[in-house]
Amino acid sequence: MAEPEVVMTDPHEIVSSRSFDAPRDAVFRAFSDPQALSQWWGPRGYTNTFHEFDFRTGGTWRLVMHAPDGNSYPMTKQFVEVTSPERIVLLHPEPPEHRFTMTVTLQAEDQRTRVTWHLRFDSAQEVARVGAFIKEANEQNFDRLAALLASSGAP
Repeated sequence: MAEPEVVMTDPHEIVSSRSFDAPRDAVFRAFSDPQALSQWWGPRGYTNTFHEFDFRTGGTWRLVMHAPDGNSYPMTKQFVEVTSPERIVLLHPEPPEHRFTMTVTLQAEDQRTRVTWHLRFDSAQEVARVGAFIKEANEQNFDRLAALLASSGAP
């Protein structure tokens, strides 16, 4: 399994990328199928409860992420763009400091797929505050996605 690449060149941005041993359509389904997504979304040990998942441009995703320590984190995301199977853009509008746009690109590489997460925060101070956690969380998300894609339960 390839290690993720993490880039932080702009103080407002965090970019993580990894190549997965799966075709692009399968990787896109792991994002678009709420049952599959709930299995791998979030850092290691987190679980999810989805309350709404309208996977289309203009749609809303409401969920609660449950941490291993017992804390729960309700959140709402808006799908700004969904272009199958190559691009997903989400707005995480939690005001004011934790607001960011996440652009997910899926690039076909023969039978593999490179997934790149580009997070752009409104605040460079927020990136400085949460950047280390997010870099590690992105790695764990990628690990969980790779495990799902390798399992027989992949979408």
